[in-house]
Amino acid sequence: MVLAETVRVATGAIGANKLRSFLTMLGIIIGIAAVIAMVALGEGAQGAVQERLRNLGTAVFSVRPGQQFFGGVDRGAAGLTIHDAEAIASGARFVLGAAPEAEQRLQTELGEHNANLSVIGTWPSYFEINNHALAAGRLLTESDERARRRAAVAGATAPEQLGVRPAAAIVGQKVRIKGVTFEVVGILAAKGSQGFQSPDDALYIPLSTAQLRVFGSDRVRSISVRAAGESAVDSAIVEVERVLRRQHRLHVGEENDFNVRNQAALLTTFQETTRTFSFLLAGIAAVSLLVGGIGIMNIMLVSVTERTREIGVRKALGARRRDILLQFLVEALVLCLAGGAIGIAVGVGGAELLRRMAGWQTAVQAKAVLVAFGFSAAVGIAFGLWPARRAAKLDPIEALRYE
Repeated sequence: MVLAETVRVATGAIGANKLRSFLTMLGIIIGIAAVIAMVALGEGAQGAVQERLRNLGTAVFSVRPGQQFFGGVDRGAAGLTIHDAEAIASGARFVLGAAPEAEQRLQTELGEHNANLSVIGTWPSYFEINNHALAAGRLLTESDERARRRAAVAGATAPEQLGVRPAAAIVGQKVRIKGVTFEVVGILAAKGSQGFQSPDDALYIPLSTAQLRVFGSDRVRSISVRAAGESAVDSAIVEVERVLRRQHRLHVGEENDFNVRNQAALLTTFQETTRTFSFLLAGIAAVSLLVGGIGIMNIMLVSVTERTREIGVRKALGARRRDILLQFLVEALVLCLAGGAIGIAVGVGGAELLRRMAGWQTAVQAKAVLVAFGFSAAVGIAFGLWPARRAAKLDPIEALRYE
């Protein structure tokens, strides 16, 4: 029996039982669709992390207050000041710049609208250090900082929360923070969420103005530091620790009363966790492929039993064992490949639906589609081989007598 005739007979047998064939393929369809959708979700999450890392800058890290101890007794959180930032900027040769930040969430008013926004007092160098781009207007300047001007730069989503559309229309308008009026002089381009906070729903004001008129404190929440390059981050962190220990008069053996956070390392760790989670999801989805393969093997065994007399007739007419083996193997392979093709369409469509309807980031990769399709073919061969061999080994005389 030539290959073309074998394929024709196999597809004819599948077409003769359309509903059963579809139900047989259903396990493969669900498995392939689940694998592709889960991998797309994982790849989308990793892409989002990489985008955040690019927006943040791989040479940026931050310094935050730690715990202060005296005689082994915890005296609470230590503080950072602008003098610490000045010492870092001037005393570390692997550092390009440093910018202190003081931050509180405060009710902000604009006309009849108000919103609870993150108000950040900082230096003008903050925007360059953290890769903020200007969308309209201007950024804060050294003159604003020295003169303690009541100027503000809005994050990308802050205008919408204050009822201003389009966002650029907020430039030149007056907002009130704790009874103090500020003029919005610029608006930043969207940057997206970074961990548990978003720089887009914030107002940025000069640090000198924030400490004197809004916060009433000379302490800062953190200091953003930009190293001279990606390769210089570790050296810059060592220098910053040395400068701050001298600044805080810490003796040898005393623990640091500050923490240095390498944000790129944190995001890399999150990316690795996301990758592991996507592999886990894909592995769970792959189990349904095995279940589908077992279903195909079960149906093929039933098919062999139902067509025992047909097999006997074919053998009596001269069909060889390999012809019968090939016929049933092709049937299993066609079922799996057809189920795989439908599963790929469902999986790609499901990933796109999740992106549009739920707003999740997804990324369907050609490699994942090819692997899924190849796996479906492997399932067809692996689980179709036993029923095919069983059919090929039937004795023609016994098969013809079968009722």
